Amino acid sequence: MKRETIAIHIGYEGDPVTKAVAVPIYQTVAFEFDSAEHGAALFNLEVQGNIYTRIGNPTNAVLEKRVAALEGGVEALSVSSGMSAIQRPSSSRSISIRNSI
Repeated sequence: MKRETIAIHIGYEGDPVTKAVAVPIYQTVAFEFDSAEHGAALFNLEVQGNIYTRIGNPTNAVLEKRVAALEGGVEALSVSSGMSAIQRPSSSRSISIRNSI
């Protein structure tokens, strides 16, 4: 697949109801939980789903999938600022170092 095709198609399946092919922009801060138990399972990372938009949201997920595909990676992480981009890799590294001790 050409890079141009990957850039506009990877990570999003068209909306089955509206048949829209463009990625929607989810302008929300928080997401609804099915129940208190569902919310707890999300925060405990027992199930996948959206918790809070600064942690991740469907629009960012599509961007991350596309960047990973374009760069030949498995996953990607999008952040909202340069400081987040600097801080996140170093905190991930320290977590992995602590876990290996």
